[in-house]
Amino acid sequence: MKRTTGRRLLLGGAAAVAAIVALGFAGKFDHVIRELTLPLRHEDIIRQQAAEKNVDASLIAAVIYAESRFRDQTSHAGARGLMQITPATANEIERLSGGTTFKLDDLGDPDINIRYGTFYLRELLDRFDGNELAALAAYNAGPTQVEEWGGADLTLDAIPLDETRGYVADVLSKRRVYRETYPEELGY
Repeated sequence: MKRTTGRRLLLGGAAAVAAIVALGFAGKFDHVIRELTLPLRHEDIIRQQAAEKNVDASLIAAVIYAESRFRDQTSHAGARGLMQITPATANEIERLSGGTTFKLDDLGDPDINIRYGTFYLRELLDRFDGNELAALAAYNAGPTQVEEWGGADLTLDAIPLDETRGYVADVLSKRRVYRETYPEELGY
């Protein structure tokens, strides 16, 4: 009888230890899953640029997610970095911002890429009277296209390109998820 009780106590203690260890790993496991499904990096730069350029931090994060999944890369069209900025757009941003030292390789630097991408996003928001949907459509398809589709009055249903309509819907959806998932990291 004593042996059975001792074994039960030992098994119960082992189960308790296993539960405690599992709880300790659960938080790390959740973090790993979150990083794989909804990554966030460079949140310090995102917060700083959001404040400096008056653009919602979760919108910046959602654009980065849609453009690159937070991986530095170059597209087949030559767009570079986290926010996938083309050389032509980068040169226009430099001109508009008064910059004089930009080099194409700078787009691989997360700090510069996020600064340029957020500057461009702010320009598009201003151009389309704060219509985030129109600004996002312009980020994806170009401002000239968006002017043709309705400009500042653009609605999601009025976007004729499936790719751009999907892009805008995805960014707006991810924006909400980023805000809910990373409130502290994004400064909410």
